[in-house]
Amino acid sequence: MKLLFIGDIFGRPGRDMLKLGLQGLVHAHGIDLVIANAENSAAGFGITREIGDQILGYGVDVMTSGNHIWDKKEALDYIDREPRLLRPANYPAGTPGHGVTVVRTRAHVPVGIINVMGRVFMTAIDDPFTLARREAERLRAEGVAVIFVDVHAEATSEKVAMGWYLDGLVTAVVGTHTHVQTADNRVLPGGTAYLTDVGMTGPHDGVIGVDKAPVIQRFLTGRPSRFETATGDPRLHAVVITADETTGRAEAIARLSLDTGALTELAAAAAAAVP
Repeated sequence: MKLLFIGDIFGRPGRDMLKLGLQGLVHAHGIDLVIANAENSAAGFGITREIGDQILGYGVDVMTSGNHIWDKKEALDYIDREPRLLRPANYPAGTPGHGVTVVRTRAHVPVGIINVMGRVFMTAIDDPFTLARREAERLRAEGVAVIFVDVHAEATSEKVAMGWYLDGLVTAVVGTHTHVQTADNRVLPGGTAYLTDVGMTGPHDGVIGVDKAPVIQRFLTGRPSRFETATGDPRLHAVVITADETTGRAEAIARLSLDTGALTELAAAAAAAVP
């Protein structure tokens, strides 16, 4: 089985990259299920119903999120109505939406997805470690072998610790939030694929997706600045995880960093393969 996890989709540039390249990626890598973090898909802050439906229409099976999930007011209603949109599961009881789901691949194999958020340098919500383990054990008991965890966190140490804590229990632990792809992808001894941060799908000529000028001004002056989405050098960041669908053990994890040209070639190859 192969899972594709796409890093934080940032604004229209990120959505355009997804539209351009997703089907080509699925074809090129033989992907069985697509997961994407979509919390920044609406102009870099939050998500709307229209944009969420658009992302699902491109071929994403499950959308994960993080601390920006509430940035657009309409997300409060959308997340209750759309089971394919997750918010961190360790928000307190009574928070709209849910943070764990099980979906089936095109071959009807169940895959569990758990979305949690870290607490170091972030909002002090409920313990993500205990919750992630409890949910993973529950899914295992229900016969779900392949389990993917999106840990949305600031601190590298917290994400690395989560990987080791869940090693052997889940198929993959992949980090989001920093928008900078790390190079520490590996399969841990227990069979869990790990990467500290998958990176960002969107413009890379700014500051983690935002136009660089107002960000620099904020650092220089200490005063608030209006942030706008950057536009140049769009890239799609993702990982492909290969796993044994019977045991849930990961066999490989590969990083992807693709520009418009590479995605255009993949899209053309996929189109040419259609009878």
